[in-house]
Amino acid sequence: MNVPKELFYTKEHVWVKKLGDGSVLIGLTDKAQKDLNSMVFVNLPAVGDSFSADDVLCDVESVKSVSDVYAPVSGTVAKVNETLMDTPEAINKDPYGAWIAELTDVSGMEDLLSADDYAALCEE
Repeated sequence: MNVPKELFYTKEHVWVKKLGDGSVLIGLTDKAQKDLNSMVFVNLPAVGDSFSADDVLCDVESVKSVSDVYAPVSGTVAKVNETLMDTPEAINKDPYGAWIAELTDVSGMEDLLSADDYAALCEE
């Protein structure tokens, strides 16, 4: 299982990448994409929407099921990865490159797991 050290994680298998300007990118982990299997649709959030940590940010549909993706931190959607509209399977091919949304005005980073803590959680 691929768990990049520079990212932060949630118990719900969402990753968070800090960007230099204080914003973050959010996506699904390698474990999440393997568990969900073949992605067929991503229902992206709207730019400008604000979320609190643990709110439903969006949902993803795979050949197995539809799953909610919970916001790992609080913030406002600045960008969405529109390429996922046409190629949701990008999450399966490159889960750490196929980000879902960029959030600004972020808070709650201190509640996230380190890569080591997330890897240990996945091994339980």
